[in-house]
Formats: sequence, structure tokens, C-alpha cells
Amino acid sequence: MPVISMFYGIIIRMQSEHGGKHHIPHIHVICGDDESVFSLEGQLLEGKISSQKQKLVEAWIEIHKEELQANWKLLDEGEPFFRIEPLR
Repeated sequence: MPVISMFYGIIIRMQSEHGGKHHIPHIHVICGDDESVFSLEGQLLEGKISSQKQKLVEAWIEIHKEELQANWKLLDEGEPFFRIEPLR
């Protein structure tokens, strides 16, 4: 699964999943031993993450929503993805 961004110990991955488990565009978030899934609207769909890290992920999603949607479309069409700037 491609890594699209990394910041503050958080790894953000995205993979298009035709007929996948979540049925909506989403990202996978890895932070230490915790893994979670967020919609591109910033909603926690699955998993666990500290509240502090969750706020960082939600802020990053809000800032990069259009880029995330574009990446999802590219991956869904089998095209190469692009990296997204980390939260600074």
C-alpha cells in the first residue's frame, strides 16, 4: 500500500479497494503499534489512535482534502499516485 505522507510519527497510506471493506474513499493511518482508517471527510472508520494524533490526522485531512480525493481517483484508475505534503 503506497505511503502518501509521513509526519510526527504518523504514516499515511492509501490504496484503492474495488469492492473493499470500507466502501468509501479512505486512508490508512499507522502510528507506532496503532492502526486506523479514516474517511476522506476525517471520520474515524476503524481502529484506534491517540486523541492527540487523531487531531493531527483530522487537521491534515482537512488541509489536503482535494489532493486526497485526486489521489484516490488516480489510484482507482490504476494511475500512479503522488505524495502529499506532511503537516508542519
